Parts: sequence; structure tokens; C-alpha cells
Amino acid sequence: MNTAIPTSRDNARFDPHGLIIGQGEFTYRVNTQWNKMTASQLPIENCHDLAFDSQGRIIMVSDHPQNNIIIYNKDGKLIDAWGGQFPGAHAIKINHENGEDFLYVVDCGWVINRQWTPTNGLERVIPQTGFIAKLTLTGQVVYTISHPQTIGVYQPNQAFRPTDIAIADNGDLYITDGYGSDYVLQYDSNGQFIRYWGGHDNLDTRLNLQNTHGIAIDKRLVSSSHTDASPTLLISSRAEHALKQYSLSGDYLNTISVPGAYIGGPVFKGEHFFAPVCWSHINGTNADNSGFISVFDKHNQVVANLGGAQPEYVNGELQPMHTSWDVFRHCHGLCIDDDDNIYVGQWNANQSFPIQLVRV
Repeated sequence: MNTAIPTSRDNARFDPHGLIIGQGEFTYRVNTQWNKMTASQLPIENCHDLAFDSQGRIIMVSDHPQNNIIIYNKDGKLIDAWGGQFPGAHAIKINHENGEDFLYVVDCGWVINRQWTPTNGLERVIPQTGFIAKLTLTGQVVYTISHPQTIGVYQPNQAFRPTDIAIADNGDLYITDGYGSDYVLQYDSNGQFIRYWGGHDNLDTRLNLQNTHGIAIDKRLVSSSHTDASPTLLISSRAEHALKQYSLSGDYLNTISVPGAYIGGPVFKGEHFFAPVCWSHINGTNADNSGFISVFDKHNQVVANLGGAQPEYVNGELQPMHTSWDVFRHCHGLCIDDDDNIYVGQWNANQSFPIQLVRV
């Protein structure tokens, strides 16, 4: 272990507003005042994930029992907030289908314990079965996907607590069961089951996933006119400090090692992708309040860490990465606008609102 790495945020800035972070061409100014609401006006718990709709609005999911869906404009002004039917709201994707946007909300099954108090010794959140819901922009439910035991895929005692979803061009859905059995489940556009893979007990350990937290479809080679290229899946295996690449039919292709980083799913922007890191691995554990964001190039190499130490490769091997302690607590979800500004939601961050990173 590099003894020069700090082990806490004791000396961190109280408010990083205005701080310049990042490296090289990926440099940003931190704007902690982007959100125009206060907690009394808009109570939140965790800002789990964010996505843009086709109108340029930012739609965020929160697991607060009063506000699961929060809609902003790009200036941080509140447009709407609604929903209490997703107590474990964890991820959101917006898909444009036949001229209409649809929301895909992932409820991971972790819910706030109504009996919890700061002094009674009970857990603040408790687990139950999660689910996926497809909704219109106005919140009308199109369909839901529930525990796979209902279709004979899981046993009743297997946990199903999904964490993220990706949607292919043909409408197929890919769901990571990252708080449950660590499988990836594929469904068609009507929510009919196709296949699953991953889990913990494969003879080929490269196929195993551990806390598979995020998933996205990588179309970069297809977009760059590689005639023989096909889209692939890029899936986080967060507890392994890795991203794993699969075909759309679940064939293992490659592992991208990200030592030191409990990394989430990628968000693509041009030839690069950005991935939130919830914790740094320091002194043998996932250190509290140690998140950052990693930026990868078209070769899947880390070129910048936002709120983290500059990435370093030695003989082609990425060295352990870690937080800079001065910006983020636990980075969880993000989205990127047309001006390359980033909007970041955090888990377990004292009920804080999203942070904007302005490209400089």
C-alpha cells in the first residue's frame, strides 16, 4: 500500500464549490449550487441516478418515500417531482420508442425502515424483492418485471435486487441483479425472458460477477464505421474492481481491471466513457466518503480521474487509483449534456443534491 495515500477526508474542503478538478483535457469546475431547491422544499435521501430525456430535461431517481422521480432543467430549476411507488429507486434509463420517451426505473428492493430511529438500534434500510418498471413520462405504468421465480428462472430463496438496466436497439433489456444473485438477465422488449448469465459459481471464474452494479451498451466501434463490429455490453463487477465486456448474447469477451476502484456502470460520450466510483479501496477496505469519477478513452484506458488522483500506468498496467478526498463522498450516477457538463448524483452523502461539473 502506498503510505502517501490519505485515509480520511478530515482535511477535505467543507464545500468544493468552484474547485477545479480533473486532469488534461478532462478538467471541470465544481458547481455545488446547481440545484435551486432546499431540503425543506424537496426532501431527498440518495440521488441514485440521472438521465436526459429527448426534451433536454434531467430526470433523477431518489429513494425518498415522497419523491422518487425528480425532473430538472439544465439550469437546476425544478420542473416536477412525484412518486412514492419506488421505495428502492436505484437506476433510470430513458428510451425513445416510436416517437415517445419511456422511463425504465430499477427498484433495488432496499427500503427505508419506518421503525428506524437514530437511537433504537434498528437498521435504517431493510431488503425486500426489487423490480423493474416501464413508465410513460407522465408516470403511467406500461409493465413491470418482478422476481424471476415467477418464470421458473430463480428459486424462491434466491434474492432479486436489481441495480441497473441497459436497452438494446432492438428493445432487448439487460438487467443486473447486483444486490441479489449477481446474474445478468436478458428480456425482450415486451418483458419476456430470454436468458441469464453471471453469478458466482462458474468454472471459468472470468464469468463470475460480484456486486454487478451497472451496465451499458458500447456502440463505439459500430459508430466509428468498423464494418465487422457489433455492440457489446460493458458491465461493472464492482467488488472485483473491474468492468467486464460481453456480447449481447452473454459471451464473455474481456475484463478491464480498475484497481482501487469500486466502479459502477459506464456512461458513454463520443469515444470516451465515464464511470462513477462509489469507494476507493484503501488499507484493505472500501473507505467511506472516497468516491470519484474515472474517464476512459477508446482503448478503455483511464485518462483522468475527477475528484481522484491522476491515473498512472506502469508497463501497461493501471496502478491502484484513489480519491483526492476534496469533492465527492460516494459517486453513484451521472449524465452528460451536449456541452460536456456532467451532473453527478451521490449515495450516502448527507441527503445532498446533485453536483454539476462544468467543463473548462
